[in-house]
Amino acid sequence: MGHRDDLPVLDHPALPPACEPLHARDQVHPPAVDSTIAAAGARIAENACASVAGSPHPENSRPVIRRFAWLIGLALAAMATSVWYVAGAGDAPAKFLTAPVEVGAIEDNVSATGTVQPLQFVDVGTQVTGQLRTLHVEVGDVVQKGQLIAEIDPSLFQFKVDTTRAALQTLEAQLLDRRAQSRLAELLHARNRQLKSADAVSEEILEQSEAAAVQARAQVDAFKAQIEQTRASLAGDEANLRYTRIYAPMAGTVVALNARQGQTLVSSQQAPVILRIADLRTMTVWAQVSEADVPRIADGMPVYFNTLGLPKRRWESKVRQVLPTPDAVNNVVLYNVLFDVANADAALKPQMSTQVFFRVANADNTLIIPEAALQSAVKPRKAKDRGEPRGEDKAYVVRVLHEGQVEERPVSIGLQTRMQAQVLSGLAAGEEVIVGPAVNKAKSTQAKTSSGATRTQ
Repeated sequence: MGHRDDLPVLDHPALPPACEPLHARDQVHPPAVDSTIAAAGARIAENACASVAGSPHPENSRPVIRRFAWLIGLALAAMATSVWYVAGAGDAPAKFLTAPVEVGAIEDNVSATGTVQPLQFVDVGTQVTGQLRTLHVEVGDVVQKGQLIAEIDPSLFQFKVDTTRAALQTLEAQLLDRRAQSRLAELLHARNRQLKSADAVSEEILEQSEAAAVQARAQVDAFKAQIEQTRASLAGDEANLRYTRIYAPMAGTVVALNARQGQTLVSSQQAPVILRIADLRTMTVWAQVSEADVPRIADGMPVYFNTLGLPKRRWESKVRQVLPTPDAVNNVVLYNVLFDVANADAALKPQMSTQVFFRVANADNTLIIPEAALQSAVKPRKAKDRGEPRGEDKAYVVRVLHEGQVEERPVSIGLQTRMQAQVLSGLAAGEEVIVGPAVNKAKSTQAKTSSGATRTQ
């Protein structure tokens, strides 16, 4: 078959912008672009464009080209940007996290939680069983020592007193009768003794009169004993009658009521508590200290605390006592440490929660650096043992940033806390110490850009 010159020639469509000659777009990239990555990007673009140009039906490939051409261009731009950051900014100088050497105060303390309690208080109860007829006070009332605060129904106790008093009077009357009979028996015995000397009566009558006199004296003694017993019973009944009127044993404030008017109180086993009176002028804080910290607490140690309601107010005192018996709370051993504080303005109330700080050691107007700036000069540092003095028998160095250069400098350390350390020698106020590792901002930016390009692809 011969060649037909009259057949129409199909012109290939213009290539999309993504398939333009690469050398025309290379001029927008910085000269420092890595040749390998650039060549790889060029090969990707050329293969895509070749597949489009060699297609037997290029007109059917135009939608596909339009769909993926912008993705190819975006990928090329992302790779070029990443390479430019690596090549142009990879040599940026490293930065350090620093902190200045400051002049101030540092304190080593032991923290604990505590509860406010009155230093002096008394639970007022009743010694007799009966109905609480009258209650003369309410919670918050201030009472004086000896003031009548409650009354128990005295009816039964008054009855017992009256009955015992009447029995006593009966015994006293009977004692008079027995004394008269005893006197008569003594006279009869004396007369018979005279008659016997004159042989006027027999020996038997004399002996009978003597026995009657002895019996009469014994009966008198028996009535005397009964009278004493009855008088003792009367004294007990009168005491119980007095106990129906309850008086304040001390001056203070009524802080609790455990019984109500009309309630029957039974004191057969133990005295029921009616109310509590406390002296709120002086309060005691019961602070619970862990067994790891209690060896650092001593009598007379300075202590201060604040409350939840007044977090900015500080009360100060000194340790009065460390109780030897601990409390176990959820398998945690806690020791109670007591100290007293004046409460003239009544700002402290019973059962208030406190945040307590025991001042183990402190220093004022001294050089202070962050604890993170310290590095051991001998071996890696271990966790601090609270039972050991801090900062003793340990050598430290710090890195100092001076005129853009890093210097390692040995220092002498005094007090140490979890956040700060006292510098005794080796540093001057205002110097910058390194507290964190070096950070290369260019590498950090490169990593973020690369990860962003990957997500885009």
